Amino acid sequence: MAGETGALVTLVELGDFPMPLMNEDLETAAGIPENARDFKKLLAEHDGFLIASPEYNGFVTPLLKNCLDWASRSETADEKPLSAFRGKTAAILSASPGGLGGLRSLFVLRTLLTNLGVIVLPGQHAVSGADKAFDDEGKLKDTGNIASVKRVVRGLVRITTALKAGDI
Repeated sequence: MAGETGALVTLVELGDFPMPLMNEDLETAAGIPENARDFKKLLAEHDGFLIASPEYNGFVTPLLKNCLDWASRSETADEKPLSAFRGKTAAILSASPGGLGGLRSLFVLRTLLTNLGVIVLPGQHAVSGADKAFDDEGKLKDTGNIASVKRVVRGLVRITTALKAGDI
């Protein structure tokens, strides 16, 4: 949907960036893993993030948390803290087979991203009944869900574009 707005979109599958669990002892001994550096570089190259994630025990997935933790690390002494995140915008979406649609995880994700210096837009959407909400091609079936996600996406593109242009 973001591509339909004219935004340049990079689809990221976190599983394409396997990395060990964030561990400062490991970081001290071996440095930041290559895939963590690659993921961080990808974040740094983008102005905004649309994060769609399932809920995992009322929380963000361990994979998402781990990737964000590694990307938050400075690689050199002169690198500004949280350089891949500060001043970026984000919109957040979740899905869950349960009735809340992952709503609990959105609160946690919003807090985490805000702590990293990301401007998280107030609009969000949680898809309940996710096990039945998508067709065989992975597209939402319900027009209400589609309209809500489109509003979130359009808001992200509009605010990110305005911030980059200095209009806000």
